[in-house]
Amino acid sequence: MVITVLLWSSGVITPQIRWDIDTFFVHAEVDENGVLSGRLHIEIENEASAPFTITGVSAEMPGLRLLPADEAEGERTELTVGGGRIEVLERRVLITDCAAVPYEPQPVRFTYRTWTGPGSAEVTWGSWQLSGPEEQEESEESGEFEGTVLIGDRQQSSPVAWQRGFAGMVCNDAMDPDKFR
Repeated sequence: MVITVLLWSSGVITPQIRWDIDTFFVHAEVDENGVLSGRLHIEIENEASAPFTITGVSAEMPGLRLLPADEAEGERTELTVGGGRIEVLERRVLITDCAAVPYEPQPVRFTYRTWTGPGSAEVTWGSWQLSGPEEQEESEESGEFEGTVLIGDRQQSSPVAWQRGFAGMVCNDAMDPDKFR
């Protein structure tokens, strides 16, 4: 029993992973065909000692389409995370309909491989915060960035699902008249 507990806690049997989105790099991209997208930077931390390899990422959500890795753009199809290390997995996300992105938190599925074989995990990230223009100015003055998203004329901060916050940031950035001149 003690050996099983030690193997489990070391991540040898099942990886111990912390997943998070780095909101600092979220911005709109519009390609030559007028397709709106943004890059999702996923921080993956191995909280155990045994390494694991992320072999796939998928998500099914209205209004968003997670694209497969594009190695020509520097995205890795597989990512190995050593024990106690943090790595960043980058994926391009198409925004097919800003208004259709759900307000309820939606999961992202990951497949991985360890020395004991393949596995999968479904992750639903925590909420981001929406804020109005006054709160955005206060946040900028303090030098802190907390995934603040401006949507419409909301004056109060309120939680919003990660995918809605991501879509809001990308869609609002695309509406900036100076952005794509």
